[in-house]
Amino acid sequence: MRTRHLNGLLIVAVLIVSTASLYAQRQQQNIAKLKADTRNAVGVIGADKHKTQTYCQILELERQQFDEENKKNKKTKKRMGKDKDKTEALSQKINQLQRQLGPEFVTLDNILRNLDLSSPDGREIASIIQSLVQSCPD
Repeated sequence: MRTRHLNGLLIVAVLIVSTASLYAQRQQQNIAKLKADTRNAVGVIGADKHKTQTYCQILELERQQFDEENKKNKKTKKRMGKDKDKTEALSQKINQLQRQLGPEFVTLDNILRNLDLSSPDGREIASIIQSLVQSCPD
C-alpha cells in the first residue's frame, strides 16, 4: 500500500518536471505574441493620422473622466447628480471613439488590463504603447 502511494507521488513529480518546460515555452510564446500584437496595433494606429488623433482624444477624455471622478468623491451629495451627468457623458464619448478606433484599440485595451509592469516584458510592452502616447499633444 505504501509503495503504491510512493509510486503515485513519483509519477506526479515526473509529470510536473516534464511539463514545466512546456509551460515555460508556452508563456514565452504568449509574451512574444503580446509584443507582436502590441507593435501591430500601435503601428496601425500610429500610421493613420485620424486614428492617432482619435486615440489621443480617448486619452484626454479618460483623464477628464478621472478628474471628474476625483472631484465627485470630494464634493457633497448635492452636487453629485451634476457630476454623474458629466462622467456619464464623458464615458459615452469615450465609448463612441473607441468603436471608431476599432479592433486595434480593443487589442491595446486588453493588453493594458493584464499588463504586469513589475516584469521586464510588461515594461517593454508598456514602452511600445508609450511611443504612441508620446505622439499626442500635451
